[in-house]
Amino acid sequence: MVRLSERVVRVRAPNPSPMTLDGTNSYLVVVAPGQSVAIDPGPAIDEHVRELRRAANDLGTRIVAILVTHGHPDHAPAAAPLAKLVAAPILAHPKAQFPHDRELTGATRLAYPGATFEVIEAPGHSYDHLVFYLREEKALFTGDVVLGVGTVVIAPPGGSMRLYQRTLERLLADFSDARRIYGGHGPEVDDPRAKLIEYIEHRKERERQLIALLQRGPATIPQMVRRIYTDVDPRLWRAAARQMMAYLEALEQEGRVRSVLVSGAPADDQAMLTRFGEEVADPVREYALL
Repeated sequence: MVRLSERVVRVRAPNPSPMTLDGTNSYLVVVAPGQSVAIDPGPAIDEHVRELRRAANDLGTRIVAILVTHGHPDHAPAAAPLAKLVAAPILAHPKAQFPHDRELTGATRLAYPGATFEVIEAPGHSYDHLVFYLREEKALFTGDVVLGVGTVVIAPPGGSMRLYQRTLERLLADFSDARRIYGGHGPEVDDPRAKLIEYIEHRKERERQLIALLQRGPATIPQMVRRIYTDVDPRLWRAAARQMMAYLEALEQEGRVRSVLVSGAPADDQAMLTRFGEEVADPVREYALL
């Protein structure tokens, strides 16, 4: 447990990986004398679930609610066992596919005696993503919309690049005075405005790189990844391929790009287009500017 502010502590899950960095950040927020809420309980690792309860006890609190930013397997599965352990309800997006007791939308405000959360609908990384704004500390709990280090994977079919970009723009416009971001992975961010601008500009730059490559001729997503992500660990190229797909889906919907199926693609290319958590790969397509 690491205390991050007067109200907030972090309990990091023991699930490090190239995608989750040092592990998923679970948070406890003290919301009243003797009460706390958990945000993103993480993967269903028994020791982590027990550690969340121990951390709440060390704060002199009991967990009275479990807030989940989104349903990805490194954020949501521990919600059910934690709820059973501490007898607290699970609060999540209406589209969440995991068990939950109460639905939250962008019109929701969660008011406790010592803390108030504004609920922000934040689609893009996933269709069921929420961000929570702790008004008393001007702090954003961003899940996988903004991380403490690095960038976020936008992976179709669950992810949408244009929705994600609009979410970033909305956070910058509506919460430009935020003082801290608590992301789903990595350290806390002490300059939210600068981080959001960095994220917005990064997405624009990647799209410029993609278009510049296609101006030289048609290409498949695996070819784009090998040319654009030359400085990225090849273990992350499958994630990079999903990013390229997210951009290309948007550009194709906007009538700026067309694609055709490629037959007889190399096995490595097909493997790079395998969906996260699934064994089937999306077909290899060649893209060209219109």
